[in-house]
Amino acid sequence: MTQQPPKSTFSACPHDCPSTCALEVHFYPHGDVRRLNGSKENDYTAGVICAKVARYAERLYHPERLMKPLRRVGKKGEGRFEEISWEAALDLIAEKFLAVEAEFGAESVWPYHYAGTMGLVQRDSIHRLRHIKGYSRQFDSFCTNMAWTGYVAGTGKLAGPDPREMAVSDQIVIWGTNPVATQVNVMTHAIAARKKRGAKIIVVDVYQTETMKQADIGLILKPGTDAALACAIMHVLFRDGFADRAYLEKYTDCPEELEAHLKDKTPEWAAAITGLKVSQIEEVARLIGEVKKTFFRLGYGFTRSRNGAVGMHAAASIAAVTGCWQYEGGGAFHNNGAIYELNKEMIEATSLRDPSIRALDQSLIGRILTGDETALLGGGPVKAMLIQNTNPMSVTPEQDLVREGFAREDLFTVVHEQFMTETAQMADVVLPATQFLEHDDIYKGGGHQYLMLGPKAVDAPDGPRENLFVLNEISRRVDSKYHPGTDMSARDHIDWMLRNSGYGTLEELEASKWIDLQPDFETAHYLTGFGHADGRFHFRPDWGRSAAPNKPDGEPFGPWRIMPQLPDQWDSIELASEEHPLRLATSPARSFLNSTFNETDSSRKKEGRPEAWLRPEDAARFGIEDGAKIRMGNTRGVVTLHARLVETVAPGTVISEGIWPNDAFEDGRGINTLTGADPVAPYGGAAFHDTAVWVRAA
Repeated sequence: MTQQPPKSTFSACPHDCPSTCALEVHFYPHGDVRRLNGSKENDYTAGVICAKVARYAERLYHPERLMKPLRRVGKKGEGRFEEISWEAALDLIAEKFLAVEAEFGAESVWPYHYAGTMGLVQRDSIHRLRHIKGYSRQFDSFCTNMAWTGYVAGTGKLAGPDPREMAVSDQIVIWGTNPVATQVNVMTHAIAARKKRGAKIIVVDVYQTETMKQADIGLILKPGTDAALACAIMHVLFRDGFADRAYLEKYTDCPEELEAHLKDKTPEWAAAITGLKVSQIEEVARLIGEVKKTFFRLGYGFTRSRNGAVGMHAAASIAAVTGCWQYEGGGAFHNNGAIYELNKEMIEATSLRDPSIRALDQSLIGRILTGDETALLGGGPVKAMLIQNTNPMSVTPEQDLVREGFAREDLFTVVHEQFMTETAQMADVVLPATQFLEHDDIYKGGGHQYLMLGPKAVDAPDGPRENLFVLNEISRRVDSKYHPGTDMSARDHIDWMLRNSGYGTLEELEASKWIDLQPDFETAHYLTGFGHADGRFHFRPDWGRSAAPNKPDGEPFGPWRIMPQLPDQWDSIELASEEHPLRLATSPARSFLNSTFNETDSSRKKEGRPEAWLRPEDAARFGIEDGAKIRMGNTRGVVTLHARLVETVAPGTVISEGIWPNDAFEDGRGINTLTGADPVAPYGGAAFHDTAVWVRAA
């Protein structure tokens, strides 16, 4: 008798989102995936996932999915390839990597990756190859640096209260994130608190997002001015007797100094900077002061600015002034990255990591590939690349430089991908990749506290191979040092990591599906002391400390010595000028996730077309009408898209949602043509939402 396929199974969402949802995968009787749902058994996911992942079958069975290894036969970017076998492709890659290494040294090979999957095996095994070969390391600078640095500057640790506590809060402040689009489960728990407890939802952002539409109070402020708002709120808290002085004395470093510093940071002062009304600032400050069980959910968006670390630190400081950390449903949460403590030796070969080998900044890829000596850290050129889990021809800043770099005929590029992305089109060899339901992996939730198994649910088509296969096969062919991780399957890696991290076995995790690693209440709320050596929340951060959360070698750079010594507005942002009178934020779209899902018809139909949203009065200054084709540019380049006139963005601000494929723009240049790659103080990162531009009718 033929065995019938299961009706459903479990998995975990692999995408670059703090929600890391627990999934139920449902099948048709013939075995194809039908639909994905959020797991009702998991109390963070709580049965809810975003619409784009629910429609995942559309992506899994997409007719344009890559199925065979390809070798370039035309000029770079022409899109002319021929099919070759896996053996031939892997042999060619090894031949080219070895030749480049022999002539220019191992550092001339740069394995390049990011978060197209957040799976710890399939994403991070690329480090094992780089470490055993001595290839150039990578400084991850796309996403987290300013946010993590700013939060840890206050708390001393990248962890916080249980995010499920939002459901028992009396007030939730969602600051600088749009969870309706980017982490839907935040809204699940916030709405639960509203329904059960009458909790208020306050949203702070630079335009009226879908999240703000569901809020009780929305504050639309100018990009890069969050610290001014935070300081004015704290000014009111001290002024009107809402500061918890007993808590401040016990748990913070310099409350009297902070209070004196904030004397002139009035709502009037902040209103002039942020574009908000004085009455708006006063109202929100009073609510924060009156409602002790206030939960601050601090996002990434407002930190993707040249003063982003300062903004995050200032916003987190509010919770210390009110002492709301003391209460269930109170405190300030950003990310739980520090709670997992995983041993990834077999995955990453961390024991072979050589700190003397350069760590190239992934955001500076355009400058690196065009020979910028500073970006190359004084070393030789990059001559070969292996790219997994990211699409730098679309998602990185300074796209004109990136395009020029990838067009080099002396650069040998291998792209392991699921679709023919802009980056794959520039490759010499394209390898077809599995999707997450077709391989085993394990995930940790940044936005919650679960370590989650994502087992293989379906067989891959004939052709695509998992990341681990590609990395192991290349490693065997390039005469690398032996490391036992190279001979392990994904399931072997998961089991080894669990056993050596004190979390049981793969067999046990398969039975439980996930492990709840949330610390106890007192630890999570820092009632036993914050993560600094003195056990206190630091209003006075040590921006030059010896170790940063995400900087390979922990050394500060840029203008870090002049960063504010106490919470304050820091005008290090790319300010508007006569030449560039507007400021652009490139915000996430609801139906895309970075450049993922922008290949599916349903997501593209929902998003429409690339647009620039600006206020009617700003549009009138430049003779722009609603729906008109416009050009938008700065010294980095020019893009062509369409205008949408709205009342719901901050004055002097342009919003462009989503990373659209480059070919969705008339001139083939995507929105990141305009964004800058200059590293942000104190520990780097790209300021994607901090860009001065001009606009004009096309």
